[in-house]
Amino acid sequence: MKIQKTEKNIKKKIGEFALRVRKSPTGKGLFTEESIPKDVRVIEYVGEEVAEAKQYTINSKYLFETGKDKMINGNIRRNLAKYINHSCKPNCEAGVVRGRIYISSLRKIQPEEELTYNYGEEYFDAYIKPKGCLCLKCKKN
Repeated sequence: MKIQKTEKNIKKKIGEFALRVRKSPTGKGLFTEESIPKDVRVIEYVGEEVAEAKQYTINSKYLFETGKDKMINGNIRRNLAKYINHSCKPNCEAGVVRGRIYISSLRKIQPEEELTYNYGEEYFDAYIKPKGCLCLKCKKN
């Protein structure tokens, strides 16, 4: 994954973009209220660490692998990134850097645009494919 490794190119610190949760075509989504440049970390996906013994028994759609045998459950109140929806043609991507998950912009994102990233094949097959993908790319086809 293409995650920015230096802080000197980042125009704002993570979490300083004006973001708002609101209704989207797929439920609740996370939208930007300002322009976001290409190739910057927009927000950190945070959560509670899941014990290795519980990783296969916990029932949550917000699990995110952070390393070998390490996982967090992002279903916590302060995790605004959990509202970022899946898209088959996303404007962001998720990446893990030193055990932390960052959502970074793939292109310039316009004000009022919904933030999206591709959840990956495993999640897509388990949760999205059975109901049909509702992302903008798939709805247009």
